[in-house]
Amino acid sequence: MSEVRSCGIIVFKREPREFLLMRHPNRWDLPKGHVDPGETDLECALRELREETGIGVADIELDESFLFEHHYPVRDRSDPSCISDKTLLIYLGWLKRDVDLVLTEHEGFAWFSWAPPHAIQAQTIDPLLAAVAEHLQ
Repeated sequence: MSEVRSCGIIVFKREPREFLLMRHPNRWDLPKGHVDPGETDLECALRELREETGIGVADIELDESFLFEHHYPVRDRSDPSCISDKTLLIYLGWLKRDVDLVLTEHEGFAWFSWAPPHAIQAQTIDPLLAAVAEHLQ
């Protein structure tokens, strides 16, 4: 079984406490993507955040005590019979100031009010939000 590694950042506003999700045609997701050769996980997460939202490293404050790691199987889009083990790493970032989002890969976005528990997407988003809720207690 091959391995796939993806990294991203869940971005929060402090007041009101909200978090950012990106809109795909049939689901909500995070700004995230695959690690490039020679790139660290954090470099990947910051690059993907900038590429997909326009939010740069100077716009966020990373919570260095939080890292969400999740493993699950995924099917290859070009060969559905091929299943890979995916590792998802998500960092937590606090927006320092309002930023006009520039979308390049998604059809939309939304800021969701922080009101755990959440039921948005069972495979990755809900477990991540549960981990954030526990971390913030």
